[in-house]
Amino acid sequence: MRLVFAGTPDPAVPSLRALIDAPQHDVIAVVTRPDAPSGRGRTLSRSPVGEVADEAGIPVLTPARPKDPDFLDALRALAPDCCPVVAYGALVPRVALDIAAHGWVNLHFSLLPAWRGAAPVQASVRAGDDITGATTFLLEEGLDTGPTYGVVTEAVGPADTAGDLLGRLAVSGAALLVATMDGIADGTLYAKPQPSDGVSHAPKVTTDDARVDWAAAPLAVDRLVRSVTPAPGAWTTFRGERLGLGPVRAADGELPTLKPGELHVEKRRVLVGTAGGPLVLGEVRPVGKRAMAAPDWARGVRIEAGELLA
Repeated sequence: MRLVFAGTPDPAVPSLRALIDAPQHDVIAVVTRPDAPSGRGRTLSRSPVGEVADEAGIPVLTPARPKDPDFLDALRALAPDCCPVVAYGALVPRVALDIAAHGWVNLHFSLLPAWRGAAPVQASVRAGDDITGATTFLLEEGLDTGPTYGVVTEAVGPADTAGDLLGRLAVSGAALLVATMDGIADGTLYAKPQPSDGVSHAPKVTTDDARVDWAAAPLAVDRLVRSVTPAPGAWTTFRGERLGLGPVRAADGELPTLKPGELHVEKRRVLVGTAGGPLVLGEVRPVGKRAMAAPDWARGVRIEAGELLA
C-alpha cells in the first residue's frame, strides 16, 4: 500500500523504520510536528521521525495544524491508501481522515479501551497494572474510540519505569502496525468495535502531577516516581528548592521511624519517610546540577536530623 506515516517523538521511530523496510508497502511521505527550538541555543530541530524520513529521502510535511488547507491539498495529491499514526501529537480532523482510502490507523500504547488518552504508559505504571500492551485502531474524531484491528501484550515489571515500558512497546508495537497494514492490504483484517466496558482515561501528565506526596503509601510513591520517569520527572523540594528524583526502592533491615518526608542518612543509603514506612532514595538532581546518587548528595548538603523533603 501507499502509506503516509504520521508521528513525531522517538517511540514512533521503530514503526516508521519497520514500515520503510516492509517490502509490501511504500512510505511515500511523512507527517510530523513542525521543527521546534531545542538546546541552549534554542535552534530549530527536526523531530526524531522527521530526521529518519530525511535520512531515507522521504518527503516530510510539517503542518502547523492538520486542518490547514495547504496540507489537505498536499495529502489529496499524494492519494495514500492508508495513514498509519504513532504519537503524532495533534488532533486529525474528519476532512483529513477521509482522504486516505483505508483511513488513518493509530498505534496506541494500551489495551483499548483501557487508558484512552495522551499518557497511557504512565497511567498503566502508576495504576500498578501487571499487563499492558498496544492496540491498532481506526482513527476517528473521538478520543481513541475507534474500532480495533489487533493487540500485542506486554508484562509490566515491578521496577519498570514508563520509559522502560514504552521502549519495549515501541518495538513490539511496530511489528503489530506492520501486520495490521498487511492485513488491511490483503483484505484479511477488519476493525471491530471496542467493548463498552473497561474504559479508562489517561490525560497528559503535567509537572504538577509529578510532585511526590510523601504522606502517601510507599507503593503509591514508588509507582508515581516510576510512572513519570524519565518525563516529566518526579520531584520534591528540599530547603525551598526543587529536587528531581529518580526511582526509589523498598527499604530493608532495621528501620527508623520517620515522619512523611523526613530524611535519615546512613553510610550507603538515604531513607525518606512515607505514610507506611521509609523508602530508599535513588538518584537525585538538584537544580542546575547533574543527577547523582542520594548518598553523594546527602554528604554534600550535610543534612541535619529532622530535615524534610516537602
